[in-house]
Amino acid sequence: MGADLVAETNNFLLPNATFFFELLAFFIILWLLNRYVLPPVRKAIDGRQEMIRKQIEESREAKQRLDAAEAEYREALLQTRADAARIRDEARAQGQSIVEELRVKAQEEAERVAARERTRMEAERAQIVSQLRTEVGQIAVELAGKLVGESLQDEARQRRLVERFVADLESEADAGDRPSDGTPAVTG
Repeated sequence: MGADLVAETNNFLLPNATFFFELLAFFIILWLLNRYVLPPVRKAIDGRQEMIRKQIEESREAKQRLDAAEAEYREALLQTRADAARIRDEARAQGQSIVEELRVKAQEEAERVAARERTRMEAERAQIVSQLRTEVGQIAVELAGKLVGESLQDEARQRRLVERFVADLESEADAGDRPSDGTPAVTG
């Protein structure tokens, strides 16, 4: 009977007292883990999850800000290009108006210089004609005095003779030697 008793006590299907103590120890360890270890671990895990959630949210916000900044940059770039084209067109127009204004001023200055030169040339011509009249008059008086044999010292007579002689010369020159622009011909 002793062997039957030992066999009954060693039945693996029937729990013995050690099993109950092990089970009690396991529940105590689970309770201690649940009471003291798991709350900080859960707190750390929750903190990590919250930090990850915030980082994801910040990443989304940063992407939205980046997209908005890129759109702003593109718009500013387009605006800058449009402004540059407008300024370039304005500069061209202003340059053309300046060139036109300078051309007009140069034309006016050229006309002023030409008018001044014409006036100077007319004054020189009048002076030369006056000198020639005097010289031609003196020569004509001398020749007439030699031809006629009398002295033409009378000033009024000299003047009339010179004027008649010069008028004859001018009428001959006007009749055949005058160019088409109306200036007297110079013969050498």
